Amino acid sequence: MLAGYLTDLALADPRRGHPVALFGQGAATLEQVTYRDSKVAGAVHTGLLVGAVCAVGATVRARVWALAAATWVALGGTSLARTGLDMAELLARDDIDAARGLLPSLCGRDPARLDEAGLTRAALESVAENTSDAHVAPLLWAAAGGVPGVLGYRAINTLDSMIGHRSPRYQQFGWAAARLDDAANYVGARVTAVLVVLCAPLVGGSPWNAIRAWRRDAARHPSPNAGVVEAAFAGALGVQLGGPTHYHHELQIRPTLGDGRVPGVGDLRRAVALSRAVQAGAAVCAALIAYRRRP
Repeated sequence: MLAGYLTDLALADPRRGHPVALFGQGAATLEQVTYRDSKVAGAVHTGLLVGAVCAVGATVRARVWALAAATWVALGGTSLARTGLDMAELLARDDIDAARGLLPSLCGRDPARLDEAGLTRAALESVAENTSDAHVAPLLWAAAGGVPGVLGYRAINTLDSMIGHRSPRYQQFGWAAARLDDAANYVGARVTAVLVVLCAPLVGGSPWNAIRAWRRDAARHPSPNAGVVEAAFAGALGVQLGGPTHYHHELQIRPTLGDGRVPGVGDLRRAVALSRAVQAGAAVCAALIAYRRRP
């Protein structure tokens, strides 16, 4: 796992032929056959894909290189941090058009509706949420379930990003993927929040405010996991997140998280630094868990 983490740190995601992208293409092709506007059809679609990935992972012999490769494939922490810094640089130069073009690399919001403040908040919230989804959770699944565990998790999370949103097409069909992703990320989100509390002083943040925002605000967020992580980041950085959130298919009025200032470009850079610190802490935690589980 540490080898996979260090490979992601050095190389990030491959630009072409990424296995996750290939999985997404396969899932989209299968959807042409399985799609029905029903929860049952969505559950079958999700079960077939996740089951197939776990089965492939289970056939791989438990060797160091296999777990290292699977961990690297599942991780996206370095690409997340680099994209977050790229967004901060564009916003610092007031290049709003380029920032809008980059935002889909971080989240599924409608960039055309966002000004500088909206783009900054969207990027910061995405850095926070994906610190858990793209790094902490897959490391924990690698520690707990080895190759099939980490690959299965990445399949679940990818399907959630593809069909787990509440658009008219996927309100029913994506229900199973969204609920499965909630379950798969439950522990990871809370471990991430704990690491945010511990790492907050490294970026000049407040552990106590992170704990307070987590306990007070997280439950008001529509996601049982994203709210935990975003609230902890908001408290740690002394900013306020949440509020009106524009997606292509709807406008959500989300509750506010934290009670600080409106986040700026400097706060986005601090969020990336905090994410990197949490990622390193998660790698150590996962390695310790795996070591304790050895026969």
